[in-house]
Amino acid sequence: MTASLQIRRAEGPDLDAMAALAAALVGFHHGLNPRRFFLAEGVAAGYRAWFERELRNDQAVLFGAWREGALVGYLYGRFEPRNWELLVDRHAALHDVFVADTARGRGVADALIAAFIGAADAAGYARVLLHTAVENLRAQRVFARHGFVPTMVEMTRFSPEAPSPGEDG
Repeated sequence: MTASLQIRRAEGPDLDAMAALAAALVGFHHGLNPRRFFLAEGVAAGYRAWFERELRNDQAVLFGAWREGALVGYLYGRFEPRNWELLVDRHAALHDVFVADTARGRGVADALIAAFIGAADAAGYARVLLHTAVENLRAQRVFARHGFVPTMVEMTRFSPEAPSPGEDG
């Protein structure tokens, strides 16, 4: 029998485990493209401090997914106002979604994304935006199942003299 999955908003005691998953997400992205994604020392502690501040922000959404008492995934997003730089009206921004290796392929990401979409709908947000690495085709398939469609492409030019990620601050 498969243990049931519990999705709920994060609380203070959850933050160490969530920060560890966030650090794994950073490592995953760095592994995909180390010239684009930096890998800083102390990333778990940095994420923990960030999440602790975000718990006090009523525009932030931090969900965890638990199975048998263990955190197996998390999602971090925010409700954002109109953004003239991005030319987008008020929206929900899905910033992070990550599932532990041992729980992948079992609907955890789907449940987290559905919970965030539900929160965005309930708060009256007509759109949810996210960014995903070009190389992360698996995540793109998951997002597409929830109705996400490509709307922008980030492009980066790397100077031959550019320092390695993390060296320039």
